[in-house]
Parts: sequence; structure tokens; C-alpha cells
Amino acid sequence: MKTTRRTFLQSGTIATAAAIAQPRLCPFPAHESSALRKYRFIQIDVFTSRRLEGNPLAVFPDARGLSDDEMQAIARETSLQETTFVFRRDPAIEKEKGIKVRIFTPEQENPFGGHPTLGTAMVLRNLQAAPNKSAANGPNLHDEKSEISLDLKVGKIPVAFRTDDTGLFFGEMHQVDPVFGSTHDRATVAALAGLKLEDIHDGAPIQTVSTGLPFAILLLKSLAALQSLRPNFKRIEEYFSREPALTGFYYITADTQDTKISLRSRGLFGDGPGGEDAATGSAAGCATSWLVRYGLSPSAQPIHILQGVEMKRPSHIFAHATKRADKVADLRVGGHAIEVLRGEYSL
Repeated sequence: MKTTRRTFLQSGTIATAAAIAQPRLCPFPAHESSALRKYRFIQIDVFTSRRLEGNPLAVFPDARGLSDDEMQAIARETSLQETTFVFRRDPAIEKEKGIKVRIFTPEQENPFGGHPTLGTAMVLRNLQAAPNKSAANGPNLHDEKSEISLDLKVGKIPVAFRTDDTGLFFGEMHQVDPVFGSTHDRATVAALAGLKLEDIHDGAPIQTVSTGLPFAILLLKSLAALQSLRPNFKRIEEYFSREPALTGFYYITADTQDTKISLRSRGLFGDGPGGEDAATGSAAGCATSWLVRYGLSPSAQPIHILQGVEMKRPSHIFAHATKRADKVADLRVGGHAIEVLRGEYSL
């Protein structure tokens, strides 16, 4: 007989009735082993000031004792875009090199990520600012820790904090200088992304840019084109297979239909519910650098990027970069973040 949701529920009802008639058997031990290792974590929504929006991140503030395999398994268990693990060291080493942090996706370790960097720094700042405050009361925003530096695979990344005009705490990371890579044929890209050639802006080349993670920046003419994207992920993966690092397209448009928003963006990197990124801070840094390099955005002017709308996780990313002669530098990417969950893993 074919199993359906109805027959599954009926089977469950029969099994429950039978279980009531039998002596209860407990499949779990009455007491957990005292040898269990416990690791607390904090989940925070990044690039938003509203809970259940932005890009969620799980942060383990003290991951000492976890192996590489265990961190990878936990990242699969959280099933978030990224999970970060903090390894505290001697204060003198942290002052020189930063606080050591490792970033994992469910599939692999990454050298850098925008929302993991901002979110981890915000968690560490909140813990330092209010060590005796309860989670319900939250951190004391007036007890400011002005800067925290993280030691990532790409190097030392400082994150500066301030209270913004709205009275909310705001973090801003200083990303490494952008590296501009290969350019891509517009007709080829249009076919890969499921676009018409006329959908793609022709004011600057489609180009791979990296500030630790590479993204090919694709500027579209209209918001409608951005909203109706249907990329061929298999062909895109094949297209970038010869690149030295995993690369994908980051789609942006200046057609925001909102004077307060500079760019709308989407991070579409695969099929399924986990294939779209609510906020890609690393790609936003690459896009900002690209815009400034080609004169599509003035040097040092703040850019407000809205991402994640289509997946109902609106995220607000703020960025700016400076152009000096032919070099783009002083790249800053920031935003808000808000805690939503605390818990503990037992291993």
C-alpha cells in the first residue's frame, strides 16, 4: 500500500493506542554521562535590527576542544549558511593578531564571510560589554567596546562599533582591499543566468572581485529582471569550475524604486531552500568596490544595499570604499545585528 500523509498519521494513531496498552519502556538513559562536553552558542540575526529578518548566524564563543570534524558536523546540524567558532588566546596574542575565529558552512570551512564576521564580532562585543547581564535584559549599549579585531583565514579584520542616529548599535568591518579578476562575456553570462542580453547593464564589465571570497558582479538594468532570476546553477558551476576558488554571480540593480535604497541585490548560489543568501556581506564589499572602480558610485559615498526581500529575510547592508588613482581601498561594510537565541550543545 502506498504511504500517504493520511496513512502515516493513521499508523501513528494505532501505534500510540498500542503503546498505551503496554508497559512503558524508556529508550533513553535516565542520567546523561558526566563525560559529556558542553558548548554554548548564541544565534544572531545579522544585517538587521529586527528579529527573524537578516541572515542568521550561530556563534560558539568558546570552541576550545572541538575538532575540525566536530565543527563541520555542528555546522551541518545548525543548517545555517554559516556557523562560527571562537578560540580565545592569550590577551597579548589577541591584541596583536585578533581573536581567532573559524567559519564553517554545512559543506566546508570558508576563509571569510561578511555576515559571519560582523555577527561574531557583535556577539563578542555584547558578551564583553555586559558579562553580568541576563539575555532577557540584553547588553548595555552605553558600555561601548569601540573595536574588536578577528583573526580569520584572510587575516586580521577589525570591526568598529558605534551607536548610530537611531540609537541602535552599529558594527562596521574593514575588509581587505579588493582584488579585481577575470571579466566575463555578457552573452555567455546572460545564458547562464537565464537573462536577456538587454537585461544586463553595459556600463562596466562583468568582473570577478574578491575581498577574501570571489564573486562575479552582475549589474542588471531593472528590478523586474532581478526579481525574476532563474539561474542555471549546474551550468554556472561548470563555468566557474576552472577558477581557483568557488565563485558565483552576485546580482545587483540600481533600480530600487526607493530613494532610501542605493542597490537591491540577490545572492543566488544553488537550488533548494538553502540556495539563496539573505545577506552576503563579502559580496556586498566586492560589489561596492566594483561600483567605485568604474565610477558607477562616487568614492567614499555610503551605499545602502537591500538583500533578501524575495526570500522574506530583508537585510540592510551599508558599505563604502575609496578610490585613489587606480586603486580601491578602505572598504567598509556594516550593519546592525540582534540576538534571537541561546543554547548549548552536548557532545
